[in-house]
Amino acid sequence: MTDFLISLYPWAKAFHIMSVISWMAGLFYLPRLFVHHVEQASENPEMAKVFRMMEAKLQLMIMYPAMMATWAFGLMLVFIPGIVDWSEAWPWVKAAAVLAMTWFHMWLGARRHELADGRCTVTGRQFRLMNEVPTGLMAVIVLSVILKF
Repeated sequence: MTDFLISLYPWAKAFHIMSVISWMAGLFYLPRLFVHHVEQASENPEMAKVFRMMEAKLQLMIMYPAMMATWAFGLMLVFIPGIVDWSEAWPWVKAAAVLAMTWFHMWLGARRHELADGRCTVTGRQFRLMNEVPTGLMAVIVLSVILKF
């Protein structure tokens, strides 16, 4: 059984990386859409409709599946013998950052619903600042995995 799991490693790693790239693309783009939605859609109801459609499709058709695939392949990697040594700090750092990234994804989902209902109080400037969150978390994740700190 161990040999079989080890033979899955390159596949799990490849699919994990592909799903992370897709998820991160959405995490970088959705807050930018929110900035434009907040700053431009109030003047033009038709633009608000287009933004709502773009935001929903991005999150529901790309981001959620990519996040679930990221988690699935990441957990697969965790269970392959010899890949993760939980006595070291780096897997705990990565796990905390991935949980924070998942929280951020859910926070964006809540803001999307608020924008769709016309109840969002977050400003364009605040969305610009929040757009930096996935960059910082990505840096922590990559550095922890590569440098094993």
